[in-house]
Amino acid sequence: MNQTCNLYQIQYFLFLLPSKVRMTKNGILCESETGNVYLDPKKTDLDGINFVSHAHSDHLPSKNGGTILSSIETNEISEIRGFTMKNHVESIDGFSLIDSGHVLGSKGLLFDDIFYTGDICTRDRGFLKAAKIPKCKTLITECTFGLPEFSFPKMDEIQNKVNQLIGDLYAKGIPVILMGYQLGKAQTLTQMFGHWDPLYVHDSIKEMNSLHQKFGVSLKDCTGHSEAQKNGSLDKKPWVMITPVLSAKNKFLQEMKSKYGAVTIGFSGWAQSTKFSFGRRADYSVTMSDHCDFNELVDMVVKSGAEQVYTIHGFVDEFAAHLNKMGIAAQPLIKNSLDSFTIPSFILVVCCAYFLASCMFPSEIAFSYFTVASFLICFLRSISAVFSDGGFPSNT
Repeated sequence: MNQTCNLYQIQYFLFLLPSKVRMTKNGILCESETGNVYLDPKKTDLDGINFVSHAHSDHLPSKNGGTILSSIETNEISEIRGFTMKNHVESIDGFSLIDSGHVLGSKGLLFDDIFYTGDICTRDRGFLKAAKIPKCKTLITECTFGLPEFSFPKMDEIQNKVNQLIGDLYAKGIPVILMGYQLGKAQTLTQMFGHWDPLYVHDSIKEMNSLHQKFGVSLKDCTGHSEAQKNGSLDKKPWVMITPVLSAKNKFLQEMKSKYGAVTIGFSGWAQSTKFSFGRRADYSVTMSDHCDFNELVDMVVKSGAEQVYTIHGFVDEFAAHLNKMGIAAQPLIKNSLDSFTIPSFILVVCCAYFLASCMFPSEIAFSYFTVASFLICFLRSISAVFSDGGFPSNT
């Protein structure tokens, strides 16, 4: 019997079995040695461990149920954002929460030699320090900015550029509004430009800044916009105000522009590309992100030493293809692939039969039949992803 051929058949057969990491309608499911683990699920599961990586709204579940694992910071931020985590725990034996550098309290999760990044940034940004990358066999990584065109400037370059712009506008008596996400960029902007005076913040950001201060983050105490407007402080121009990302049709922003002549500066990783207009809605757009850029993503994957990479969120196909060209096994984690539901039992039986037949019959004959069955399964796995209710995964 040809041992090399048989070893190849074994590896090939194991590849076709349903993966213990799969994308479901409820999010990412990992079949752990200790039970099911749901990673940033849409709805928490009663019987499993539900990991919430951070408190941005697109990562918070809509319903409680079962054990919720997250950092204490994520738990408290979630509370003020309208979701109370019941049965919350900060640690579970066998599960390590790893700083992901995205926002306050954001974590990746390491368990069973699997590392899930959540949203991740390996770049220092004020109080937010670069993510720690553990060694693992399986890596599940976001790739929001998984195209080579996304190469972000250094933080000191951003700060110098914006300080110059604010200075030019101040010299003309023009107020400036800095726009960034309420959780994450807004606190970084408060630190970076806290030397400007007076500095006001939108009321929603004042609440979020106060919570950061509670956890020891050094931020300037700023007056909220309602109080500043009520006491007439905004009439004394120029000033700087930090607000959430607001559309041009937002009534508050329209008032700030029409009444005070304010100019807006928006901060987004999407500002790096002219293809995405939603990243360039302000009067001035500056490239700054709480995610890894393309090169940082590649470096992170290499540092992890992962043997298998699953890409999620963003340019999943393009980034996986780039890793494959580098010799790293990678594939998008697609919702409703055949891994997400039971493979018809007769196909499994046929495959097992051919596998066993290879141990009893000449390898060439048994392997020929096995190959046909294998291609059938691969074909079904591929078309199931296309004709599922979600179709092809979105890249935006």
